[in-house]
Amino acid sequence: MTGKNFAATGQLLGTVVAVQANFYRVQLEPEDGEQGSRGAEEKLDLNASLLLCTRRTRLKKIGQQVMVGDRVVVEEPDWAGGRGAIAEVLPRQSELDRPAIANVNQILLVFAVADPPLEPYQLSRFLIKAESTDLDVLLCLNKSDLISPPEQQQVSDRLLGWGYQPIFISVKDGINTEQAARYLSNKITVIAGPSGVGKSSLINTLIDSAKLRVGEVSGKLARGRHTTRHIELFELPNGGLLADTPGFNQPDMDCIPEELIHYFPEARKRLAVASCRFSDCLHRDEPECVVRGDWERYEHYLEFLDAAIAHQTQLHEQADPESTMKLKSKSKGKGQSQYEPKLESKKYRRISRKTQLQDLQELYRDEE
Repeated sequence: MTGKNFAATGQLLGTVVAVQANFYRVQLEPEDGEQGSRGAEEKLDLNASLLLCTRRTRLKKIGQQVMVGDRVVVEEPDWAGGRGAIAEVLPRQSELDRPAIANVNQILLVFAVADPPLEPYQLSRFLIKAESTDLDVLLCLNKSDLISPPEQQQVSDRLLGWGYQPIFISVKDGINTEQAARYLSNKITVIAGPSGVGKSSLINTLIDSAKLRVGEVSGKLARGRHTTRHIELFELPNGGLLADTPGFNQPDMDCIPEELIHYFPEARKRLAVASCRFSDCLHRDEPECVVRGDWERYEHYLEFLDAAIAHQTQLHEQADPESTMKLKSKSKGKGQSQYEPKLESKKYRRISRKTQLQDLQELYRDEE
């Protein structure tokens, strides 16, 4: 449908920029068509509007979830109260589960080269998680003012070997922040990375109206304090939306073990020119493997592979009703849980009285 068609039926198109409880903040899209009897001045106000919306009951009945980033149809707008109702969710181009956000085009991964120091293993883990989404990955290294040009070149050469061309920025000194902003234009971008690397500061620099809380790095642990509590989309001055997401220190390795190798650009390059002997090769001990070798992140791959296999094993055990382990809450209300041995099914179940009576009747018949 075009903007004109939506205006004619009293419906509007918008993007969900935040979700809280059962309410959705929707940023309305500019309309190309006429706005009925509304004047030009009112139309300009409408195009810049944010409406606080609820979800139609029928969407709830069919199990239609509304996510941040969804393009939606809004009905019955109350301009005075700034309210509306989401009547339809348009088809998604992409979808992430953690963070729960739709229609993302790329991931902006932000790390610091110092304070906290750059940790290759942690960076590799974030990169693998980002690659598993099948979205474009943009790597920004903040606080570049804290290292010398030779050190910066050394880091750049190392990451080029991994298959990435990083952008060195300094939010504090305004170095290359405009270059980073150009990559975000007219796209929905998720910004991610560990706490304390300057994600919120970067958003505040790119978007004056964001005004996010900024935390300082803990001196004891050399880690940042987590300041982002929820997912929210912010409009960029030159078009596009930027999503700030709750930080996490160690992304889960919840991918399929056989697919893990494809999340390493340097391994993909090897597989593009040759193939392993076995189609299900895990690139660990198998003969005639073209991936196994002396590339830097191969040790990271082996560790991540073990984590991915352990995750798959746990999923199979949870799905298997005859599993020998079960997940049990350790302490009420504290969210702690642990695995413990599970009794064999039916072995210790009390026999019903009906079954006992039937067994007795069978016994009497045999005696007769």
